[in-house]
Amino acid sequence: MGIIGGAFGIRLLNYASRHGMSGLPDVATAYVGKSKLETLFGERFWHQIRGKVVLDFGCGPGAEAVEMAERGAAQVIGVDLRDLWLEMAQARAVEHGVGGRCRFAREWHEPVDTIVSLDSFEHFADPHAILRIMADLLKPSGQVLVCFGPTWYHPLGGHIYSIFPYAHLVFSERALVGWRSLSKNDGARTIEESGLNRMTIRRFENIVARSPLRFADFEAMPIRKLRWFAGKATREFTTAVVRCRLVPR
Repeated sequence: MGIIGGAFGIRLLNYASRHGMSGLPDVATAYVGKSKLETLFGERFWHQIRGKVVLDFGCGPGAEAVEMAERGAAQVIGVDLRDLWLEMAQARAVEHGVGGRCRFAREWHEPVDTIVSLDSFEHFADPHAILRIMADLLKPSGQVLVCFGPTWYHPLGGHIYSIFPYAHLVFSERALVGWRSLSKNDGARTIEESGLNRMTIRRFENIVARSPLRFADFEAMPIRKLRWFAGKATREFTTAVVRCRLVPR
């Protein structure tokens, strides 16, 4: 991966990011003033969760979990590893009047109707294990609704490393991680250790194929400006996000 490395690569990355700019924040602005859940899953999503016990797997500060409770879910459980986000999520639920129908925890072990995973599968350190956990938590008639991206070969698939399109493919891993270490002190030595698993569409399909779950629906949603070039042969480079529904085998 990457042809530009060493100290020279780090200096170039630092110069390119000197204003703290990258393409990825522009992706997030697509949801300003909109429901992220409805934008990514469509209006049918609200019907899919209405009256259901829903697990938000990787809930973050709880915006989507609270919205699901407001829009008809019987109960929403938000799971995340960061205690601060769990506290923020619970406070948000109380503020929005759905504190009684929302719970937030680091783990959950009771069966649920629906699991929602949003913007997480490109970050899981062990996505194989995550799918097994999800399968164990589902009721026999349950489903997992997944949407994530950008995937690795997207122009901004490097997330924080996407200082400009395809920067994560142009620079070596050592240069990328070295540049990141200028502002992060968590000791990450690889891209994986920094929280990005380099998930591609093909790899995700292979992981699901070896899991206790199967695809009920699958869609590689194209980048709007590249939709005319999107197809099976080009999807790794033209897909904005992956959206799918998984059910037990």
